[in-house]
Amino acid sequence: MGVGGNIAVLPGKDGKLLIDSGYATARPQLTEALTTISPDSITHLVNTHWHFDHTDGNEWVHAAGATIIAHENCRTRLSTPQEIVAYKAKFPPSPAGAIPTLVFKTDDALKLNGANITLRHYAPAHTDTDISVYFAEANVLHTGDTFWNPIYPFIDYSTGGNIDGMILANKRNLEIANSDTIIIPGHGAVGNKAQLADFHEMLATIRDNVAKLKKEGKSLDETVAAKPTTAFDEKFGGSQRAATFIGYVYQGV
Repeated sequence: MGVGGNIAVLPGKDGKLLIDSGYATARPQLTEALTTISPDSITHLVNTHWHFDHTDGNEWVHAAGATIIAHENCRTRLSTPQEIVAYKAKFPPSPAGAIPTLVFKTDDALKLNGANITLRHYAPAHTDTDISVYFAEANVLHTGDTFWNPIYPFIDYSTGGNIDGMILANKRNLEIANSDTIIIPGHGAVGNKAQLADFHEMLATIRDNVAKLKKEGKSLDETVAAKPTTAFDEKFGGSQRAATFIGYVYQGV
């Protein structure tokens, strides 16, 4: 665990493939970790979505030799000014070296280091730029920020995210995974299908609970006070984090 989103690495004769680049300030620690894995140079980087904590290292990883791959919406977001309203954070366009140069519209596939790798785009979920990355032979799935383990997630409505999309993305994640799949979330500990199923149940149940309260005419404050997350608070981050998450759900139902 460190700063930024979780990073996956596939080393081999074709060079290292990185999934997400984390914060630029973590370059010394990441460089040390990558050297420990193997002497292979970095040749490819996949961004799971546009957020700063997953793409801030793009420029130096590209300078080290990586071609950057992402969904076309991710390139658009990184190429233009962005704002995350919930965090009151504004971002200028990324430097030219940080912009993905290989992009795709729906799904894509890579063949690197003898591995078959599937890139799947999800309809707006955490953002409108989300993809997952599945390594078939290793049976490893990197979900990006469509899965937080076990944490109430952030949903970025200002760049296309919504609770219904998060639920659908996790349904797709569950369809990809089996009981042996190693699942790398965007944030939190590496998990498995049972934990992913718990996360999906949490999203769907709280979505329905909040929708019912909103339909009854309750305000956001009244909805938080009704504690629609109680059954999940101990596992997913407590009542304080739950209150923020309820706000995200309330916005989307």
